[in-house]
Amino acid sequence: MQTLEALTRDALALGRGEFVPATPQTDEVARVMGICNACRYCEGFCAVFPAMTRRLAFDPADAHYLANLCHNCGACLHACQYAPPHEFALNVPRAMAQVRMTTYADHAWPAAFGALYRRNGLTVALALAAGLALFGLLVLALHGRLWHAPLAGDFYAVLPHGLMVALFAPVFGWAVLALGMGVRRFWRGVTPGGEMPGAAVIEATHDALRLRYLDGGHGQGCHDADDRTTHWRRRFHHLTAGGFGLCFASTTIATLYHYLLGLQAPYPVTSLPVLLGTAGGFGLLVGPAGLLWLNLRRDPLHGDPRQRPMDRAFLMLLFLVSLTGLALLAGRETGAMAALLVVHLGTVMALFLTLPYGKFAHAVYRGAALLKYAVERRRPDRIGLGDA
Repeated sequence: MQTLEALTRDALALGRGEFVPATPQTDEVARVMGICNACRYCEGFCAVFPAMTRRLAFDPADAHYLANLCHNCGACLHACQYAPPHEFALNVPRAMAQVRMTTYADHAWPAAFGALYRRNGLTVALALAAGLALFGLLVLALHGRLWHAPLAGDFYAVLPHGLMVALFAPVFGWAVLALGMGVRRFWRGVTPGGEMPGAAVIEATHDALRLRYLDGGHGQGCHDADDRTTHWRRRFHHLTAGGFGLCFASTTIATLYHYLLGLQAPYPVTSLPVLLGTAGGFGLLVGPAGLLWLNLRRDPLHGDPRQRPMDRAFLMLLFLVSLTGLALLAGRETGAMAALLVVHLGTVMALFLTLPYGKFAHAVYRGAALLKYAVERRRPDRIGLGDA
């Protein structure tokens, strides 16, 4: 039989418009936040703690919201007097990380694909990238084009433009649709509805783009393996996000060149698509490499060690996409261009296929959590059960 507390939590979740079930992970966040709410030593560290103080109890939807608001800077863990080995064993970053994994899995679309989050490890991601690249190389070899006369960088002489669009547009569209449906379900679960001020949207966008809460809550950066702080995690995140954005802008502009201006690839090295793509490529080379380096040496108490294969898979795929793309740019005037092209496209395809069911999900769910926080801050303080 359910306890009164459990029934109350379920009723609150149903009142939000979408049921969010309780799990051992959400119960642990509720326990941790209950103690933190009594202490409040970390109240000024990040958005999690001001959002926490608006509540007296934490239902599963609150746990998912607060978990995705957490940026895992580690400040609260190193400041906490109740952290392990204290008998309370409070570890906010780990509790939040474990709920974030359930957020991704529980809100995945289609729902049956939620299990992919638990299986999207480094081996799977690299095997998929290698398999797709090898398939492309075998097709080239069967047609006698593994090494060819220089084609002056004309990719479409290897793969026609229409074929590239037919291969990649559905996969990219599926990734966008799956992520959009997942975050829609998340938003309906954690938000009761109501007005969304434009100022809240601007604030959330500003905080997301600046990676505001990766400053450790005190402007000194994230905590390293010990009590030292560093800004490198924030810098590498900026390089990764900026590189991804520049590569997307490069592809978008090249598409406009092709369809609106009738300008066909290949484009000169000094053209806008190539310049943006090159800059983005270097950002996606340095940023993921730096984040992987930090991930390998970070204290196991920071976050959930069981999720590190998923984290590293995403970083490795970003790194390989950038590495193969820059190699293709460097060798596009040589006889190896076709081989370099299919290897690059294989890694890009692997990235797109795993995008909705891997670490990239944290970006969209965190953005939604920041938006809820910005909306919530503009409402009168009402402390009680459930949402403020």
